Amino acid sequence: GLSAGSFLISTMSYGMGIKKFKPLGKVGVVLATLLLVLAPMFLIIDLGQPLRFWHLFPYLNFKSAITWGSFLLVAYPLNCLIYGFNMFNGNDKLTKMFGLIGIPLAISVHGYTGFILALIKARALWNTALMPIYFLVSAMVSGIALMILVVFIQNLIRRDKQLNIDLAADLGKILVITIIFDLFLVLSDVLVLLNSDTEAREGAAMLLVGSFRPYFLGVEIILGSIIPLILLLLPFTRRNPITLSFAAILAMIGVFAMRY
Repeated sequence: GLSAGSFLISTMSYGMGIKKFKPLGKVGVVLATLLLVLAPMFLIIDLGQPLRFWHLFPYLNFKSAITWGSFLLVAYPLNCLIYGFNMFNGNDKLTKMFGLIGIPLAISVHGYTGFILALIKARALWNTALMPIYFLVSAMVSGIALMILVVFIQNLIRRDKQLNIDLAADLGKILVITIIFDLFLVLSDVLVLLNSDTEAREGAAMLLVGSFRPYFLGVEIILGSIIPLILLLLPFTRRNPITLSFAAILAMIGVFAMRY
């Protein structure tokens, strides 16, 4: 999620030509690539027999989201490397081309995780068409939050305070929109679960009054969404480096709680 969000922010400058995000272009693609290299390592470790991970490639099932995801997890980092190589070498034409190619790849890489969960009929809590877009939007939340922190790290190094606060505030505005959209998806999901069959209602009950309540209501909703929204909307906190950084950290914790 951090990787997809970082890459999309990077392409807003070098792929779409939004100049105010250019200071995040290079660091965005570096973070996107490094973070994505880590993701398959955890997936391989999680396999019952990790040394057989290569079986995902010759033994294909094109009805399976895992088959598609295996190839996406190879294609996306390769595209990131080519995109970053051309960016650092000043080849604007190829940078823009591979940046634009990378956008659907970034969306697909994170959306497929949602598809894997959504297609599992045995889990009423996951078996919803909202799951792919839910994962994608929360990826944007975490990626944008990470970029806000990167802005202030760059601020400490470069000491270009005014420019970077303006940039962080602009990212904060985008973060507000993505958090609100994320909350809308959560509300939609819970309302449908509560008005569905018995298993679905039991799944909703686990979130609202059961064992997942502290993580769902406490961490994901209140700590990871409501408090950051307040900090990002209040006039005296939305341009303050400390409160902006705090809001970004809380938003990332909220997304982690959602994954958990």
